[in-house]
Amino acid sequence: MDKDRIGGSVKEIKGAVKEGIGKVVGDAKLQADGKADKAAGKIQNAVGGVKDALRGK
Repeated sequence: MDKDRIGGSVKEIKGAVKEGIGKVVGDAKLQADGKADKAAGKIQNAVGGVKDALRGK
């Protein structure tokens, strides 16, 4: 497994937590930051998947 996949998954989880906390406390900025982190994590995870596929793993 590529380190980008692991890092991307971690970013997605952190983003989801931030977004959830932002919703609970009514902080729109924190919620938006969480969504951005989730999106960045998904992209990083996808890049890692492509790298894995190119390596044949």
